[in-house]
Amino acid sequence: MVLNARRADLLQDVVTVITSSGGRALAVPGDVTNPDDMRTLVTKGVEAFGRLDAMICNAGIGFHGTLGQSTPDVSKRLVDVNVLGTLYAAHAAHDVFTRQGSGHLIAISSVAGLRGVSGMSVYSATKAAQMGFIEGLRTEFLGSGLHASIVYPVSTRTEFHEAMHKTFGHAVRGKGPRQDAASVAEDVMQCLEHPRGEVFPYGPARWLRLANAISPSLVDRFMRRFSRRRPYEAGSEGNDGR
Repeated sequence: MVLNARRADLLQDVVTVITSSGGRALAVPGDVTNPDDMRTLVTKGVEAFGRLDAMICNAGIGFHGTLGQSTPDVSKRLVDVNVLGTLYAAHAAHDVFTRQGSGHLIAISSVAGLRGVSGMSVYSATKAAQMGFIEGLRTEFLGSGLHASIVYPVSTRTEFHEAMHKTFGHAVRGKGPRQDAASVAEDVMQCLEHPRGEVFPYGPARWLRLANAISPSLVDRFMRRFSRRRPYEAGSEGNDGR
């Protein structure tokens, strides 16, 4: 595994866990909003291990507020990380995938990309952009030996809300189903072993798109139940992402 994030100390902690269990891992600190960092990530990974089997685009940040609260600066930050970060990583990986004739690109999106949620419209837009990107690549990659997949988690227990509070000064309260990061990771592993276009770690979420197509106005009322409310002090409701 080749691991990338901005916090080098935490990356090294994960590398230690992997190697102590008999695995092989390399930490390459960097920022997904910098295309040079993504090229460096891929280059060092290939130098260390000889090839690149998969690129998993998992970096993401959130901002929950009304449209009036979602300033242009906030919106740009979400697009830079959630959308451009995915594109930069994909471009860097694609060069190697093409030479190899094989490779798997996986983007970690959100159920909010399938259906926008009140109080998180800009975040939902960035996650929908990932969906459109992967759908286009699936068609482009047909018959090539390359694969593209998208994962739609529900709220996942991570540092997601702590990071939101640190970046934007507030976090949110939300309702709805939650899951552990380990369950999402297990589904990602299964997708790597047996590629498929879409992954729903929380099974019932797959019906959201169908319901929205049949009766969007009914789903509008249903989704209001999951509106995000702000502000509150991070940590008071647990750490849930996606």
